[in-house]
Amino acid sequence: MSETPEAHVLVVDDDARIRGLLQKFLARNGFWVSVARDAKHARSLLGGLDFDLIVLDVMMPGETGLELTASLRETLNTPILLLTAKSDAQDRIRGLELGADDYLPKPFEPRELLLRINAILRRVPKPAPKAEPPRTMHLGDVRYDLSRSELWRDGELVRLTATEAMLMRIFANRAHEAVSRIELVEELGGGVAEAQERAVDVQIARLRRKIEADPKTPRYLQTVRGSGYMLSPD
Repeated sequence: MSETPEAHVLVVDDDARIRGLLQKFLARNGFWVSVARDAKHARSLLGGLDFDLIVLDVMMPGETGLELTASLRETLNTPILLLTAKSDAQDRIRGLELGADDYLPKPFEPRELLLRINAILRRVPKPAPKAEPPRTMHLGDVRYDLSRSELWRDGELVRLTATEAMLMRIFANRAHEAVSRIELVEELGGGVAEAQERAVDVQIARLRRKIEADPKTPRYLQTVRGSGYMLSPD
């Protein structure tokens, strides 16, 4: 069942059979589901409706799922789960670099799709209680609000994907402590497969571009050789 009551999912796939199967399966498991046949149709729905998550096929005619992901990430934080060809690892890594939160190679078991969706939805920041006092962490010109899971640079809110927001919460709660890649995979709900560890590395690289002055020589989100990653705020 959906772990987020009445979460609204948008399924984007050019295969009508797959769209229908996913719509029925997700609806049976407690989701509101809308479907789109291509990127143009998806844009139309996104222009008028709010979604909690997008399930997006990579291989579509016209504008591909990767191209749509890159475009949506310019203005939209909604989590994206990519459906990719099992043999094409490059598409999976590229999708993560463009801002997708996770990927699932085809063919897949519907139960695994459900687990991935619920894992992503758990990463989405929850509204902070109004009575909770503000707690902030400074990383040079960047300020991280722990109460609201918000990242600010020079007074402007920095857009974070659900996965990036989850990583910031993990690191902020364990500041100055090394967190292993396996721990991060488990916290993000992705198992302990080597491929998922590689996905974490890609997400770390994206996060560094948002908090570091020079992401290639990180000052705040450091790599600890043999131990993982560590956030070292001012």
